Amino acid sequence: MLKVLASTWALLLGLMLLMLGNGMQGTLLGIRGAIENFSTTQMSIVMSCYFIGFLFGSRLAPEMIRRVGHVRVFAALGSMISAVLILYAAAPHWIAWSLMRVLIGFSFSGVYITSESWLNNASTNETRGQALSLYLIVQMIGIIAAQILLNLADPSGYILFVIPSVLVSLAFTPILLSVAPAPAFDTTKPLSFRALYQASPLGCVGMFLLGGVFSAQFGMASVWGTQAGLSVRDLSIFVASIYVGGLVLQFPIGWFSDRMDRRKLILALAVAGTAVLTIPVVTEAPFWLLIVVGALMGGISNPLYSLLLAYVNDYLDSADMAAASAGLIFINGVGAISGPIVTGWMMGAIGPAGFFLFMALIFGVMALYAAWRMTQRRSTPDSSGTYTAMSPTASVISVEAALERSETESPPH
Repeated sequence: MLKVLASTWALLLGLMLLMLGNGMQGTLLGIRGAIENFSTTQMSIVMSCYFIGFLFGSRLAPEMIRRVGHVRVFAALGSMISAVLILYAAAPHWIAWSLMRVLIGFSFSGVYITSESWLNNASTNETRGQALSLYLIVQMIGIIAAQILLNLADPSGYILFVIPSVLVSLAFTPILLSVAPAPAFDTTKPLSFRALYQASPLGCVGMFLLGGVFSAQFGMASVWGTQAGLSVRDLSIFVASIYVGGLVLQFPIGWFSDRMDRRKLILALAVAGTAVLTIPVVTEAPFWLLIVVGALMGGISNPLYSLLLAYVNDYLDSADMAAASAGLIFINGVGAISGPIVTGWMMGAIGPAGFFLFMALIFGVMALYAAWRMTQRRSTPDSSGTYTAMSPTASVISVEAALERSETESPPH
């Protein structure tokens, strides 16, 4: 792994700085929105708009890269991100923020696609798995560290908006100056959604539902925290706990994934998610318990993303794996758009507990659907393929690479 780090450190450093900027803005907007007296409904729309932009970016950015090249797309979208991060503080209105969230979601999607294609090109078949693992670790560390930076200044001022703008601007220096020449870019035409659903109904439904969980975590955790009366310090600790849990539990869950029926593991995690997230709904949980709930929430949902990818992989021919990745990401993105909206509606109806109730219900539906699917189809004999830890923010580039790696490392059937 040290050899991989030595050859890709510039890319990984740039990606970490990007995640610092993205992690800061996600939490900061929830805090500043409360200071500006935005309603929960208004903030849910603001947060949802990021995922609208991200979804459009995942579809349009590849064509932009093919037309004008990696470097121009990377520089243009990076400049857009840096500008928007400053403009948040200059235009504190929820409609302006909604439009800017669409722009920044689109831009981050394109930046991830560009940087991940470089990272994938810089790796060999032998080192790609280590590179993907390092990529996940760097992403998580960036988001966790971003929560610490939130405590450096007053969220009602400009400084906390300037910091992520500067970090994002600096992120492009090591990437553009130190990486290998931009690779040829091509993406596979996705499978039809009908064909993808026929291959794995549980994989498709699970990815859609999980999109709502992820967007609620990423977009509404800070809105929940301000509504619940948490200080900036306590809120940053809670948000960090989500990603710490996601990082720590990826690998033990991956170990189990490669050694048991994946449907049973999906069912067990969904049931566990329902149980854990019900705790703060039915009890007045002290802060230490909220931290535990946050860590388990992230520790269940993040590995589930990788687990569902691996499960779908079990039912695909190797020739279809890359094509399926784009469809799965799109399904996840559609689910993500609705997450903040529904969460905001529930929080408006029943208070802060609506944040946890929404995700508990989603996990409950996933558990019921997984249990039903287990009665409709026997377990595939190919469910011993390799699980690869992936981030929910990964673009089609990384997912394709993960699926290809999984196929090459799977035992012969």
